[in-house]
Amino acid sequence: MQNKRVSFQDMGVIEYKRAWDYQEKLLADIVAQKILNRDLPENQKNETPNFLLFCEHPNVYTLGKSGKPENLLLDEEGLNNNNAEYYKINRGGDITYHGIGQLVGYPVIDLDNFFQDIHKYMRFLEEAIIRTCAEYGVDAGRIDGLTGVWIDYAEQKNPRKICAMGVKASRWVTMHGFALNVNTDLNYFNHIVPCGIDDKAVTSLEKELGKKTDFKEVSLKVKIHLADLFEMEII
Repeated sequence: MQNKRVSFQDMGVIEYKRAWDYQEKLLADIVAQKILNRDLPENQKNETPNFLLFCEHPNVYTLGKSGKPENLLLDEEGLNNNNAEYYKINRGGDITYHGIGQLVGYPVIDLDNFFQDIHKYMRFLEEAIIRTCAEYGVDAGRIDGLTGVWIDYAEQKNPRKICAMGVKASRWVTMHGFALNVNTDLNYFNHIVPCGIDDKAVTSLEKELGKKTDFKEVSLKVKIHLADLFEMEII
């Protein structure tokens, strides 16, 4: 019994830890329902819900479980001086930055409702961002062996990441997600080795276009492309 309805929540600007805790609760509730369903007859099983959370975070650096702490170039005093927080978290990937002007998306979905394929899941997230960038005339794509979405991805003369990604899945239920730089203050990336890669730069739609982009408009486009790719019914 697949449920492709997805509850969308625009959380606005929210402190990172609050959003993380909320994702953990949603994931735990979905997993609990899946475990309960295992012992029920087919006609008594309950659908598992899906959620798509969009938000912005105040300045924060997060380090994935496979990341290296030395990729954060600030000590505690430096974090305070830059009005930033720091968390070691349970997603994949290395270190990244979240801040105002960056669209952060957290799909908390049961992949049993869609497909059991984490690789395909990641590629769909990337594809939604690639299609969104294309609507603004920005040619974005993938670089073999690296996650996320990149500009100058083909010849790689000056490759720069426009969207970072890191996910976690438990019993095929996902959390964490993507961070698209829309009008982000890119100076904050100077304090880290982004994603643990020291020879590639970071960019934003604003930098690529030479002007600020309507944040709500970008959010809507990403949401539409996610719904199309996953065949979601966003409610």
